[in-house]
Amino acid sequence: MFLPKYPDHPTPPPAHTHTPADPAPLRRAAPQISISTGAVAAVLVGGVVLTALLAAVAVTAISVAIAAVVLRSMLRDQHRR
Repeated sequence: MFLPKYPDHPTPPPAHTHTPADPAPLRRAAPQISISTGAVAAVLVGGVVLTALLAAVAVTAISVAIAAVVLRSMLRDQHRR
């Protein structure tokens, strides 16, 4: 009397299809860029040359600073006499 009545052939629940409110924007394909080995070599050589120039400037600056300190101390000793 209080038992539920089931259908003979149960139907599956309806599949929920999710539709987004606003579709995602289409992604544009980026243009394909081909980099030649010559360009890579040029960039590497340029980096090495710039690094060498920076090192040369640093060594020169240190040398000038040391020379200035030595000259200053020599001139100071000469003025004391």
